[in-house]
Amino acid sequence: MIGDYLETLGLVQKLHRQLLEVVKVELDLLGARDINNMQSLILFNIGEDELTVGELTHRGYYLGTNVTYNLKKLVEAGYVMQERSAHDRRLVHVRLTEKGLELCTKLHAAFERHAHALAGGVVSPDDLVHANRAFERMSRFWGGGAFRFANTEAA
Repeated sequence: MIGDYLETLGLVQKLHRQLLEVVKVELDLLGARDINNMQSLILFNIGEDELTVGELTHRGYYLGTNVTYNLKKLVEAGYVMQERSAHDRRLVHVRLTEKGLELCTKLHAAFERHAHALAGGVVSPDDLVHANRAFERMSRFWGGGAFRFANTEAA
């Protein structure tokens, strides 16, 4: 089991790096030079929603990035609008501008192309369903603190 677990950890890290590279290539093809790959994933996760910065951080799990800094850059580039909550001045709500929605639509089309290419024999829809279920269970395990309990058992 430990060998498979370590292999999964390595693959998750590798897939994350490869995803960022794939997104960078798509941005280059679109001529979007004023946004980086991580910022475009933040943009994609906002989509048509209006979120607080905290909700966005929780939803996206932006590894190794500062969401507040990247949102500032997205606002400066005209992709995102921010406004303070009228009810709780501590909260900042973000939503996409027309420019942001347009790029989000283009990224969605790119991801749709990728999904169709995968379905062409690389990965079956059932494979994705099984992988997603396994990753969701791992996410609950890591996020729910079950690994901490497992650590105390071993000690």
